[in-house]
Amino acid sequence: MDYIKLIDKNLYNYLQENILPKYEKNIGGHDVSHINYVINRSFEIIQEFNLDVNYNIVYTTAMYHDIGYKKDPDNHEIVSSQIFDSDNNIKSFFSKDDQKIIHEAIVDHRASLEYEPRSIYGKIVSSADREISVENMLIRSLRYQRDKHKAENPTLDDIIEYSYKKLSSKYGKTNGYAKMYYKDKKYNDYIKEINILLDSKELFKEKEKEIANKIGLLKEDNS
Repeated sequence: MDYIKLIDKNLYNYLQENILPKYEKNIGGHDVSHINYVINRSFEIIQEFNLDVNYNIVYTTAMYHDIGYKKDPDNHEIVSSQIFDSDNNIKSFFSKDDQKIIHEAIVDHRASLEYEPRSIYGKIVSSADREISVENMLIRSLRYQRDKHKAENPTLDDIIEYSYKKLSSKYGKTNGYAKMYYKDKKYNDYIKEINILLDSKELFKEKEKEIANKIGLLKEDNS
């Protein structure tokens, strides 16, 4: 789906020029490439499941959903919704009802949400926020844990340990908390593959070390 043609041109330009660049300095794993992934995946889900939605709302929700990560990773969905609410420029594109839907969808995208998203938009962006590539997930997890624990000056082994614990709690077979509302073949294949790694901590560590060395994790500029 060529979603760019479906978005209001002025809205698209505003978000591309004023919001997307703010992710360049975001915490590891939640940068520009991740936002573009979530946007693309959102429209892939819409097409695959033939969903009848407002494309401008989907695009805007996806664009703002992680913008609060740098300020407060543990409550990023709340901070992100507040940043959206405080953006007076974006309000010219949406009615108050639509603004409320976007606000709620941003809050509701979090994987550990304890209730079901309040609209289809929260379900779409939450589902699009789930990875479908094990390697990409491992890279994102390494960068995220490195940045989150930067003050502790963690070793690679420390980072991998943090990564294993987080991904086990998120995607583990028995009690993984990650919510997915539109399970397609790509996601189901991903879950099977990542659980092979999570079932063997040694295998997981070996794979993460391989990836960390491949991307030069500890040599990357964190400035």
